[in-house]
Amino acid sequence: MLDHRPILLVIGFLLSILALGMTVPAFVDYVHDNPDWMVFVISGGLTLFIGVLLILANRAAQLRFSIRQAFLMTTLSWVLLPAFAAVPFLLANPDTSYTDAYFEAMSGITTTGSTVMTGLDLMPPGLLLWRGVLQWLGGLGIVIMALTVLPMLRVGGMQMFKVEAFETQEKVVPRAASLASWLVGIYIALTLIWGLFLYWAGMAPLDAVVHAMTTISTGGYSTKDASVGHFRSAAVDWIIVGGMIVGAIPFLLFVKVVRGRIMSLLRDTQVHWFLGTLVASVAVVAWWLWRDGGMDALNAFRYAAFNTVSVMTGTGYATADYWQWGGVVGGAPVAVLFCLTFVGGCAGSTSCGIKVFRFQILGAMAAIQLRRLLQPHGVFIPHYNKKPIQEGVAEAVMAFFFMYALSVTFLAMLLGMTGLDYVTAVSGAATAISNVGPGLGDVIGPAGNFSTLPDSAKWLLSAGMLLGRLELFTVLVLFVPRFWRD
Repeated sequence: MLDHRPILLVIGFLLSILALGMTVPAFVDYVHDNPDWMVFVISGGLTLFIGVLLILANRAAQLRFSIRQAFLMTTLSWVLLPAFAAVPFLLANPDTSYTDAYFEAMSGITTTGSTVMTGLDLMPPGLLLWRGVLQWLGGLGIVIMALTVLPMLRVGGMQMFKVEAFETQEKVVPRAASLASWLVGIYIALTLIWGLFLYWAGMAPLDAVVHAMTTISTGGYSTKDASVGHFRSAAVDWIIVGGMIVGAIPFLLFVKVVRGRIMSLLRDTQVHWFLGTLVASVAVVAWWLWRDGGMDALNAFRYAAFNTVSVMTGTGYATADYWQWGGVVGGAPVAVLFCLTFVGGCAGSTSCGIKVFRFQILGAMAAIQLRRLLQPHGVFIPHYNKKPIQEGVAEAVMAFFFMYALSVTFLAMLLGMTGLDYVTAVSGAATAISNVGPGLGDVIGPAGNFSTLPDSAKWLLSAGMLLGRLELFTVLVLFVPRFWRD
């Protein structure tokens, strides 16, 4: 029988951390003399009570996980944390349904950035900060999960990064706990740096803090209904562009850089592919906006860079309603952005999507196949980062691509059955599983939000966010009957 005690113990610790996070917006609301500070005190008290109860009831358990326990612990954690994170949204506004509150919390913790909330410009500071804290904690959790849990579970080819992170010959730091402390320290430092940059660029302190949190976490929650476009500042745009790129680079490489191995970042082929794809895409979109969109060269480059980087990294900020670009230039920039929705950033970063390394591996396998057609008896070994690809990785990556396409298609069909139009259903499925944020169209596009969707669609999209954030197989394996057999 599956021992649930270690699973419940970890969830208890995570709920306690979430409760601690609620004290930050409570303090901010209290300082601003906003009565909503009690909302976070009550929510934090409830969350802490359940968390401590789970810890005390399971403290005798040893933190040694089998593969089955690790799968179940990971999925349950990401299902239950939004359930408690949604409580402040409910208490702060009695008119908010639990469906909307859970959707907002799931979107936050998975760093998706889709929102059902309107009137952000007039919202209490604590609630705005809570949305930022959710995405910041979610981004940190994603980085640690990508370097510890997913390689162990061999999900979608992530076992490639297990050797780089933990085995003796490639160990970055002596112990996994030490690595985690380095990651947390770097994550906090980057957030502080970008917060100071945004404050220097003219943002109010609260706006700067929230946007720094949601930039480094590539989350995309803003304090304004018009997103970053509200500020109409070139300096703010370029600072956030830099932050989104930083958030989409493997954090393990930052650890190596801080420890003196600068060339590790410069030589990493995944970073090369990521930046190359980004530069090429920005150039294509900027050229179209300049040629047919009526923009001057500087503005075309600025708007193309910001929105392209935002979509590819899965951040979800917007400075323009790029859905309308389709009407101006025949839909070409919209097509580019829709394709980038699936690409995402690098493995081990806070970004989302399929991840660049999987495209590299698929490209290497395709090149090998072409060479075999020309030399049927030749022996060819695919490489990644100048090292042979481990056995089983290519098959795992190809299976991931297949399940990714199947998941998007199936979710789009289910969304269509709730009454959504074709564009909203397809782009909604893509943006949920890719954890991007806004979709396409007038309803859920960059100028809209998800508040008008039926509750059934919101629950389906919440499931899609969870599925995409946990790399599909972590969740899907729970539906295999054999998983539950002893």
